[in-house]
Amino acid sequence: MAENNNKVVMIREYDPKIDRERVEQVESSCEVGPNGELSLYTDLLGDPICRVRNSPAYLMLVAEMVDNGGDNERKSADIVGMIRGCIKTVTCGTKFSRGKSGDPMKPMPVFTKLAYILGLRVSPFHRRMGIGLKLVQRMEEWFGDNGAEYSYIATDDANEPSVSLFTDKCGYSKFRNPSVLVHPVFAHCLPVSNRVRIIKLGPSDSESIYRRRFSTTEFFPRDIDSVVNNQLNLGTFLAVPRKYIWGGSDKFLSDPPVNWAIMSVWNCKAVFKLEVKGASKLRKGFAKTTRILDRVFPFLRLPSLPKIFSPFGLHMLYGLGGSGPLYTKFAKDLFGFAHNLAKECKCGVVATEVSSEDPLKLAIPHWKVLSFTDLWCIKRLGEDYSDGSVGDWRKSQPGLSIFVDPREF
Repeated sequence: MAENNNKVVMIREYDPKIDRERVEQVESSCEVGPNGELSLYTDLLGDPICRVRNSPAYLMLVAEMVDNGGDNERKSADIVGMIRGCIKTVTCGTKFSRGKSGDPMKPMPVFTKLAYILGLRVSPFHRRMGIGLKLVQRMEEWFGDNGAEYSYIATDDANEPSVSLFTDKCGYSKFRNPSVLVHPVFAHCLPVSNRVRIIKLGPSDSESIYRRRFSTTEFFPRDIDSVVNNQLNLGTFLAVPRKYIWGGSDKFLSDPPVNWAIMSVWNCKAVFKLEVKGASKLRKGFAKTTRILDRVFPFLRLPSLPKIFSPFGLHMLYGLGGSGPLYTKFAKDLFGFAHNLAKECKCGVVATEVSSEDPLKLAIPHWKVLSFTDLWCIKRLGEDYSDGSVGDWRKSQPGLSIFVDPREF
């Protein structure tokens, strides 16, 4: 609690019965983008907790400005900020276990309890009052009470106020710089090679392949079964050579083809929608013209800009990986398949997030004008934790890939 003359800032848990409308008002006032230019708005479809609701443990806090009016009785209260947080167990490193005598050392994941902060908002009329800092500190208290060892946030490197808050005032350090790759959904379908067969896997097969082949990937969620069984997961898809005969995940893992790729699709459209505001009539007219040409002449495969100037949905591609000299080509075919699925679902864009070191960064089709580099910052919540077998995670070097959990995208 903090005081400002006769006003007091109270931090408390979000109550959907009384807070939803006021929270939405603050959200709508917090555009992403400088004034006078294009801004990105997020419509949470009436559910402010939607972006953390599918996590194992989550919390939303609000900052309430209470006007005491000079006495000890509350006269009015306005919500001036909010924050979301969630906790899950993820891979933070790798150790090698000894098998039977003569067997090679087997890599095994090292897990840690990781907290994630997202959706920090402070009303434009109440900034530079320390409200954001108070929200972060209270959320970190909840993280610590629930056993989280690390906390991290994702922000835009160009967002100086956000970076300053977390690195200068909250003790976070810059950790990873993954790339968010965004591609518009065209009116025409993207080609998929006829040399590739794409198989939709069941949740059990998906979980088996992810655990056996990806569990040592940084940020891999230990509850991957909850992810692939979630109703927002539209499917996990495996690209293999056309003549490969699928016999189940056990057979695949024991004797995989030389080249293969895997990818899952998450339906963010059912959780939130985006909208680009501030565009001129000229820009809107140009975008509409590209869509008309694409619909009229689909055989030309003309690139077109979707309806991003009105609310649009997206599909998130996650769990990308594979093996073989043609792996990136198979992954590109999976992307074409995912684009065509998004077209059927009337999405505006498809997006994925990959490590800065991942070869998929160059292989996955995307528009540079829509894509960007993310900044992940991390903090160790308690120095009394042992370093374990991987040491201090903050000091580790980035791996070739990361596993991006779609539940918090």
